[in-house]
Amino acid sequence: MAYWLFKSEPETWGWDDQVKKGAPEEWNGVRNYQARNNMREMKKGELGFFYHSVKEKQVVGIVRVANEVHPDSTTDDPRWECVDVEAVKPFKTPVTLEDIKAHPELSDMVLVNNSRLSVQPVSEKEWKIICTMGGVEP
Repeated sequence: MAYWLFKSEPETWGWDDQVKKGAPEEWNGVRNYQARNNMREMKKGELGFFYHSVKEKQVVGIVRVANEVHPDSTTDDPRWECVDVEAVKPFKTPVTLEDIKAHPELSDMVLVNNSRLSVQPVSEKEWKIICTMGGVEP
């Protein structure tokens, strides 16, 4: 199983919005080829971190890929696709970008080295470390 990280500005679509939705929601509006290509690689059932970007810069919960890649409903441009995600569980303790950067075993993480990428892969080792830091079972 692959693991992922989905970044969103909490003022636009935050963890609470995802939870309140209570159903799968499109991870739409992504206009970066690398992020789109990452979504093309996702399989139904894979897990990802929900990351609040901009001001908070922290992992706050776990989402599941509910539906594999399909056309993004926010555009007629066929180049842009997205997946649907659903909330799984919140972190007991949010894990900040500062915490991640301070952890030596996470120094190669995409989030540390390419923090602008909105949808990115997470290794199994990184997944386990960050879940533990957030107080949830990996």
